Amino acid sequence: MSNDLRTAICPGSYDPVTLSHLDIIRRAAAIFDRVVVGVVREPSHKETMFSVEERVAFLEEALRDQDNVEVDVFSELVVEFAKRWGAHTMVKGLRVISDFEWEFQMNQLNRHLAPEIETVYVMASPQVSFVSSSGVKEIAAFGGKVDELVPDTVARRLAEKFPNGRPGAPENPRE
Repeated sequence: MSNDLRTAICPGSYDPVTLSHLDIIRRAAAIFDRVVVGVVREPSHKETMFSVEERVAFLEEALRDQDNVEVDVFSELVVEFAKRWGAHTMVKGLRVISDFEWEFQMNQLNRHLAPEIETVYVMASPQVSFVSSSGVKEIAAFGGKVDELVPDTVARRLAEKFPNGRPGAPENPRE
């Protein structure tokens, strides 16, 4: 790994990756020489729907046209992951005010641990600013269409997981 490259990391659980995530990653790739998408192996704040292998495969497929983007898995502190890749920048996306509240707290903790690593926030593009992984999973679980919110491979996998919506949900919503 060359230290001459301006490397940034884009960490997250990506459970699953959405078009909002891809918007941020692609925009970061236009700014930095190399972007490493860090997939948290086992997030401590939530249980994942998809295995880490599936999440990585979704990202690799969706980003195959981005020559300067790599995907890696991590299970250490995010600042240690950044150091491992020689990155001095973390890129995080912001969609709504509640994202800012969480990211502000995480930023302060990360700056305490590694003040040499800067966090850059990118506002999600308006057309995808409402898209979240949890929202996508909720829609899919109730049989809703998510094709315009996630990459094709994710939409197909969610349709397999929930062919008729959440088990036990009534076929007719008036029941």
